[in-house]
Amino acid sequence: MVGPLNGVQVLDLSWILSGPYCTMVLGDMGAEVIKVERPGVGDGARGTGPFLTNSEGVQESAYFGSLNRNKSAVTIDLSHPEGSELFLKLASQADVIVENFTPGTMDRFGLGYVEVNKRNPRIIYCSISGFGQTGPYADRPALDIVVQAMSGIMSITGEPGRPPVRVGTSIGDITAGLFATIGICAALREREHSGLGQMLDISMLDCQVAILENAFGRLFATGEIAEPLGTRHPAATPFQAFPTKDGWLVVAIFGGNEAQWHLFCVAVGHPEWIDDDRFQNAWDRTQQIDVLEPAITEAMLCRTTQEWLDELLPMGIPCGPVNNIRQAEQDPQIRHRKMLITRKHERTGEWTHVNTPIKFSRTPGSIRLDPPRLSEHTDEILQRYLHLDPAEIARLVTEKIV
Repeated sequence: MVGPLNGVQVLDLSWILSGPYCTMVLGDMGAEVIKVERPGVGDGARGTGPFLTNSEGVQESAYFGSLNRNKSAVTIDLSHPEGSELFLKLASQADVIVENFTPGTMDRFGLGYVEVNKRNPRIIYCSISGFGQTGPYADRPALDIVVQAMSGIMSITGEPGRPPVRVGTSIGDITAGLFATIGICAALREREHSGLGQMLDISMLDCQVAILENAFGRLFATGEIAEPLGTRHPAATPFQAFPTKDGWLVVAIFGGNEAQWHLFCVAVGHPEWIDDDRFQNAWDRTQQIDVLEPAITEAMLCRTTQEWLDELLPMGIPCGPVNNIRQAEQDPQIRHRKMLITRKHERTGEWTHVNTPIKFSRTPGSIRLDPPRLSEHTDEILQRYLHLDPAEIARLVTEKIV
């Protein structure tokens, strides 16, 4: 069985995280992804630890491996005229190009959208950058933490009165990668009607702003500048993590679920709250957080996390333990959904991957290829698509063009 993007060819010029995450998702859904790297150097993620030692005694980056499955790997020196021409020949046959260099880099190589479009008007050319291709910050470099800071998301993450906190995953990069994936799939769909490709300009900063729905919504509605609330929700109570006798438990009762609130009141030993005018809806309760939070915390500390789960889940109250990563890895639901897959890796033995979360009924995504070695498929790709003979490829290697 093949994924829904079977037959789509992607040239992946990206590196580190935002672009590789996008192309990994495309590859998981069946696209053929050809990762194009600089000869002898490759994606900087290859040098990022931790490392596994392969069967040849060479260390391979687990970080790189977590982002670059389902890809073939070639090396081409794009700064060399022959190298850029090789790339343009590959691009003339491709459906999608993904790159995440600083704006202007591809144009300097003669490989920007305008030039590639001349060779292939059907190309979908996705450029991911910190701030986008236009605007006063376009030329600035940016990493995940920079756009987390500038978007405002760090200012609302953490505990009240404490310093700003980076979100615990690289949400700036990953969100950009996901929005890029959505845009590419939409452009492929549109191309079926127009016959034409187009350029996608994905800004990491734009993507961070796009996911700050509640914070900006409150700003425009009330003028309120959102601040960190710990695990709390700004408009619903109880909606946070509470300490228990042996850990932490999240309880989440959103607006409109007053029956859940009534059951929760009984469970924590405060049935009198049901008729208390101060607590009649989620917004009212949030205005009374200083009263409710300590009282709920006191009640929750009387039982273990599992005891509370056994009490609250049969009532239909949304709740769950605050797991560490090992506990999440062992969670029966995560395992049932096959979100962590261990495969035989030809060089390092077993390698566990985080699986694709997109479950198709007819054309499921899959992990088909191990993360590639640098330049592992150069000869194969140049022979298959550009019909170069071994002697010509050997010359290109000798001259360090590939």
